[in-house]
Amino acid sequence: MATYNVTQPSATGPRPAEERSIGELFGDLTRETTQLVRQEINLAKTEMSVKATKVGKDIGLIAAGGVLAYTGLLALVAFLILALIQAGLTPWVSALLVGVVLAGIGGALAVSGLNKLKKVDPVPHQTMEALSGGSSH
Repeated sequence: MATYNVTQPSATGPRPAEERSIGELFGDLTRETTQLVRQEINLAKTEMSVKATKVGKDIGLIAAGGVLAYTGLLALVAFLILALIQAGLTPWVSALLVGVVLAGIGGALAVSGLNKLKKVDPVPHQTMEALSGGSSH
């Protein structure tokens, strides 16, 4: 069997490579490869968790925009419609104007959140670099 002049750790402590079989060396390689794969999987999980948190915040912004637009609609619709009627417009024209303005504001908030959400890159770049042998920041 081939031997190497390197001291390698083993389950029973460091032994010269001359005393270790090829099977033991391959066993060490398998264990180390398994450990590396587990570490890369943990890195990917961590990176994806950070991205998921960011996506969650952006979705929260979209929801907050929708709730704000709806709350504004409920709180101001009656007042604005009555004010426009008092100013001389017919009830249906007053309701149409108020509805268009409030829907526009709510839509702008939702679009803002969607645009921020689109900027999130779901690819785990650090993990991909590590797997391809590149160096990270």
